[in-house]
Amino acid sequence: MITDSSAFVDDPVRVSVPALVALNRPAASIRLGSGRILSRQGGDYQSPFRGRGMEFDESRLYQPGDDIRNIDWRVTARTGKTHTKLFREERERPVFAWIDLRRSMHFATRGRYKSVLAAELAALVAWSALHNGDRVGGVIFSDEDHHELKPRRGRAAVLRLINAIVNDTAWTQRAPSGNGKQTLEHALLRLRRVARPGSLIFLISDFRNLDEQAQIPLTRLCPHNEVAMLFVYDPLEQALPPPGRYKISDGDREFLVDASDKRLVRQYRQQFQARLQRLQQLSRLNRTMLLPCRTDAEPLPLLLGGLRPGAGARANPAGISG
Repeated sequence: MITDSSAFVDDPVRVSVPALVALNRPAASIRLGSGRILSRQGGDYQSPFRGRGMEFDESRLYQPGDDIRNIDWRVTARTGKTHTKLFREERERPVFAWIDLRRSMHFATRGRYKSVLAAELAALVAWSALHNGDRVGGVIFSDEDHHELKPRRGRAAVLRLINAIVNDTAWTQRAPSGNGKQTLEHALLRLRRVARPGSLIFLISDFRNLDEQAQIPLTRLCPHNEVAMLFVYDPLEQALPPPGRYKISDGDREFLVDASDKRLVRQYRQQFQARLQRLQQLSRLNRTMLLPCRTDAEPLPLLLGGLRPGAGARANPAGISG
């Protein structure tokens, strides 16, 4: 099994079609499989997700041990004998990658840009969905652009997603700070337009500016779909570097940070912890999976660990200390 995707990265600040296509092979080791809540389906594998939807197949006479919640009352009333519904697993579940390429995502001090990691995570999810027989769709958004891809089957659907990611203008044009038209609320509202109930959705973002207004469409999305929040962040966002004076630039302005100021260091760490705790609370309330993804971590092991059997909807934020 291949567990290191670093060999496929050709640029830590920019993505390319060949690099994302090369993730096809390692993605085969990722399981997006059957559910832990609905019932056992397609073998004994248990995933953090409820799994594919269930299609009605037929009714038969009730047998001891059948789930009474599946009793077919219409057939029972018509025949006078208790019948139960049988279901079959839907084989073409829609899998969505919702990918944030806004300005704040084009940053890193270690590993690769947050935007590059997001693109790699999305490609791995898409290739895994293809191997799993699912349909692939996506929403790619930046400060100025927005792309909605309805779920389709086959390799062409994955390549369509990859091309939309690579060709987004965010890689070549930087919107001035605060001038971007795209918000998380808008991007989540657009996602609700294309995501049918029963979809498996991966939200890949640093979730900056996830305010109360943006949480409304997210909360409405979760009851009818399986949602995983992949929280992409850089180690510098978690804690300031060792004591010293550092120059930081956003491309337009320069800032001087004094990491010798203990009060500043403490407040900085507390701000990140508060942000993480808000995401954890949101995850618990909506019963979604939250998977923290550091820019200096490899995307394939992140997904293999986060989606492993028994990981559950409350993924442990490994590597993030209080």
